[in-house]
Amino acid sequence: MEPISIVCAVFLVYSSHLQGSSALTPVFVQKGKDVLLEFMKADVPEDFDLLSWTFNKSDTLVTFSPGREPRVYAAYTGRVEPSVKNYSVKLKNLQEADSGVYTARVTTDKEQTVAEYNITVQDPVSPVELKKKNSVSNSLDSCNLTVTCSTQDSHHISSTLRCDNQTCSQEGGERSKVTTSGASLLVYLVNDSIICNHSNQLMEQTVTMFILLLLVLLWLSS
Repeated sequence: MEPISIVCAVFLVYSSHLQGSSALTPVFVQKGKDVLLEFMKADVPEDFDLLSWTFNKSDTLVTFSPGREPRVYAAYTGRVEPSVKNYSVKLKNLQEADSGVYTARVTTDKEQTVAEYNITVQDPVSPVELKKKNSVSNSLDSCNLTVTCSTQDSHHISSTLRCDNQTCSQEGGERSKVTTSGASLLVYLVNDSIICNHSNQLMEQTVTMFILLLLVLLWLSS
């Protein structure tokens, strides 16, 4: 069995409390999670007539009017949770179709944008596997190895290593590809290890193979 050290790290670039501005703010959210969109209440005049949250500048999620309860539009009933305290909106159980631009606009004698978010909903990346193929050549002083980094959803990338006197180099340098889900798949050499990495803005999965120990096993078997 090949000596493999597996490292799995999860980075949720999702936040349950996001402070907006009039500039477009990118936000990455894991599928099925909630996210709270809000802004500084001081940005809203006390004598405003209407405040609305829209999706992709056309679909209205919810509107706020002074002295009245928020109005949630039928298509978003149960999917959004408005707060009259600060005019925020919680988007619940987000799915990929919910990716898009969410805008808060306030109307007085003119219309003003007070917050705008570009939300991208993503699945976590799948675990990866790093395998060694049969060596291209194998002698007492040199060895060519081909390694393949693959994901559970059938994406893969291969790279060839040339090793001389226990020093290895990666032919063509770091190899990378973007999967159909928009994640990055990388295979690269660091010191005496070859690393396979599968990541998106939310999460990464990494497998490390220690090359020098693997080379010793190959030479012993040659």
